[in-house]
Amino acid sequence: MNFADSEVVASIMAEVGVETTNDEMEADIIFINTCSIRDNAEQRIRNRLKHLRHNKRQNKDLTIGVLGCMAERLKKQLLEEEKLVDIVAGPDAYKELPILLQEVEDGHKAINVVLSLEETYAEIQPTRLNSNGVTALISITRGCDNMCSFCVVPFTRGRERSRNPESIVAEARDLVAKGYKEVTLLGQNVDSYLWYGGGARKDFDKLTAEEQESSVSFANLLELVAQVDPDLRVRFSTSHPKDLHDEVLFVMMKYDNVAKHIHLPAQSGSTRILEKMNRTYTREWYEERINRINELMPECSISSDI
Repeated sequence: MNFADSEVVASIMAEVGVETTNDEMEADIIFINTCSIRDNAEQRIRNRLKHLRHNKRQNKDLTIGVLGCMAERLKKQLLEEEKLVDIVAGPDAYKELPILLQEVEDGHKAINVVLSLEETYAEIQPTRLNSNGVTALISITRGCDNMCSFCVVPFTRGRERSRNPESIVAEARDLVAKGYKEVTLLGQNVDSYLWYGGGARKDFDKLTAEEQESSVSFANLLELVAQVDPDLRVRFSTSHPKDLHDEVLFVMMKYDNVAKHIHLPAQSGSTRILEKMNRTYTREWYEERINRINELMPECSISSDI
């Protein structure tokens, strides 16, 4: 997710004439896109910031920004504790980066960590960073509504919302035209993708029956992307066991170009622990999903997190 977000940031900055460089010593702006899912990740970021003090001494005009989940979680604390940080921007504030940079140029520290119920960056064409020209990521959802007891993502990335399917299919077509051979549909929980015109997924139940009927599910979206080009290999990550329904498996069976691989985090083999984790499924449910995958697609590979 962070790498895909960095490609969105690069595209936004390119619109105002900022170019990327592989040499950090020649950079006038350094953005660190962060993760807060584990304490170890945050400690690595703090160590990275210590390393950048040398860059700041070499270039007094260097602007350093902390973006993403850690920025959202710590907010002003980052500006106070890490004195060399000039910008703090949450995952829904990337379009505001040119404005935040202007604030820094005017002599101020800049912060925007407002979470959105609408922002998906659907209209942003990502700048492919360090691309091999073969594989690419396509973000299809942002945020998460699963309140797992061990995870901060719902609080750092906000409520779950989905990109409109037309923009996703258009991005896939553009990648094919540029010679890419594989795309990965990306989301905190891709299987819960649900497009009904925009807005938070939690508001879906407020729609009329007719409006709900015209919505686009993840199975629908997966089929649309698979139909873009039979030679385009399609992957997706990551799945939540409670949302991996048979409709998705049927689409995988139907299209040869959909990779027969599912990353399905178990997290624990104990129903008691799963309940404490607030994973909303049992050991038996998970086993049933594995058995169903094996029944429909014996050749399908399955990976997991524990």
